[in-house]
Amino acid sequence: MQNINIKEVKSAKELNRFLAFPNGLYNGNPYRVPQLFGFERSTLSPSKNPAHAFCKTKYFLAYQGQQVVGRIAGIIHQRANEKWNENKVRFGWIDFVDDIAVSAALIQAVEDWGKSEGMTAIHGPLGFSDMDLEGMLIHGFDELGTQAVIYNHPYYPAHMELLGFAKDVDWVQIEIKLPKQVPEKIKRYAALVSQRYELRPLRVKRAKDLIPYARKMFHTLNAAFVDLYGFVQLTDEQIDYYIKQYFSIVKPEYICFVLDKNDDVVGFGISMPSLSKALIKARGKLFPFGFIPVLQSIYGKNDLIDMYLIGIRPDYQGKGVHAIFFNEMTQAYIDHDIKLAISSPQLENNSDALKLWKHYEYREHIRRRCFIKHFKS
Repeated sequence: MQNINIKEVKSAKELNRFLAFPNGLYNGNPYRVPQLFGFERSTLSPSKNPAHAFCKTKYFLAYQGQQVVGRIAGIIHQRANEKWNENKVRFGWIDFVDDIAVSAALIQAVEDWGKSEGMTAIHGPLGFSDMDLEGMLIHGFDELGTQAVIYNHPYYPAHMELLGFAKDVDWVQIEIKLPKQVPEKIKRYAALVSQRYELRPLRVKRAKDLIPYARKMFHTLNAAFVDLYGFVQLTDEQIDYYIKQYFSIVKPEYICFVLDKNDDVVGFGISMPSLSKALIKARGKLFPFGFIPVLQSIYGKNDLIDMYLIGIRPDYQGKGVHAIFFNEMTQAYIDHDIKLAISSPQLENNSDALKLWKHYEYREHIRRRCFIKHFKS
């Protein structure tokens, strides 16, 4: 067996190899949803992603001879370390063949770099923010993934345990079977909460009409997620980056912003028609023909919805605001013949979030894990 050679990614050509490697590793896999190369390249690029202003990064490829057999990104998130009073290096974008020598060499590269920067632990998979992919799949390998999550082979978590990692936290995803009509309790509760607190759902027909409220939505997200695992509030530059990246393709009927009497966003639910099958066909590239199945999924017949984000401003939590956006969104799903909805990953200990589904028929079908290892002194 040839030795494993770890090389840092330093050129555009090497970054292309970094981005392309998983497509070969998962060739023919019906459950893994490829990421769009353009989005991934933008996320990893210091000139485009504002998070690089406060994150140090290293990207590595593992070679056996001339063949790429693995990849990994290392991230030192300075704002996260300051907020949580820790010295951790993150790893993400990790993929490797089923060879412990490969996974060990990749992890070692990030560990060595982290130690050289004064870090005392390594954890992941994590990205630059909660908007990036996080959590290694540990259950649900035969379930179709979504664009917003990681898929990996079943041998990945076994490698992590062999390399001395332990569980830090799990996220779960819920599959919701859409009812034929909005549950009566949701409808009544939505009406009651709207009247009591003078709230209303924002109803628009065009995506561009959401833009004036998008920044307010992200400020609410910052407040709502502040205590969640590893979360760091998004900067204004990051908010502008995400608005530009995502709000041009949303379908407003599947989004609900809940507004108070001052037109501030106190709660929100954001979802989109599933792009999973379309992105599998596109294999990570919109051009020359990958955009066709993507547009068909967004604007054509699609009975599967992905729920990306749900949040409520802290001063309105526990007051039933979720009923307002669930009432609006569930009716939209029914009107468009949606059969199933897939929730975003939710922390297993976030009981308030998990209780949101009690009025629906649902199942936990996917679980992902953030692993951690403390360095020996």
